[in-house]
Amino acid sequence: MAAPLALRALQAVAEGVEKQPSPLAPKPAEIIVGVVAFALLFFFMRAKVWPNFEKAFRDRAEAIEGGISKAEKAQAEAAALKADFERQLAQSRSDAAQQREAARAEGQQIVEEMRAKAQAEAERIVTAAHEQIASDRAAAAASLRSEIGTLAVQLASRIVGESLEDQARQSRVVDRFLEEIDATAGQAR
Repeated sequence: MAAPLALRALQAVAEGVEKQPSPLAPKPAEIIVGVVAFALLFFFMRAKVWPNFEKAFRDRAEAIEGGISKAEKAQAEAAALKADFERQLAQSRSDAAQQREAARAEGQQIVEEMRAKAQAEAERIVTAAHEQIASDRAAAAASLRSEIGTLAVQLASRIVGESLEDQARQSRVVDRFLEEIDATAGQAR
């Protein structure tokens, strides 16, 4: 029983709907008002709003293109500056290497000069020392000859028992004695 009742209710609703106009279908007066309102709005938009939008879009596009061109110029300048900086850096490194090499060569030259000066000074000192030694040796030999001569004369006077105070005689005796000593020293070698 519930089913026939529900079926009858549906039939009654369907019959009532057929008699009423569709809520989705507009009335002809609304269509005319809508078309006129749309046309007014369209012409107003086309005349007043659309040119402003177009102008804003053009300005924006120009600004973007200008910004892009400025960015490209700035990028080109930056690349040129970077290349210049790298060239200067390479030049600075090259100059620094040359200066280091020049300083190294100059240092080597100074070391060689100082070594040569030191060598010359050492040779001068050695030569002076040899000369001093030779001079001291000659002075010592002369002093020894003199003392040996004096001692020899005193010894000979005591042994011989006569005075050898005569200078000529004394010199002859001393010279003979020293020659004998030199001859004995030469044979010993």
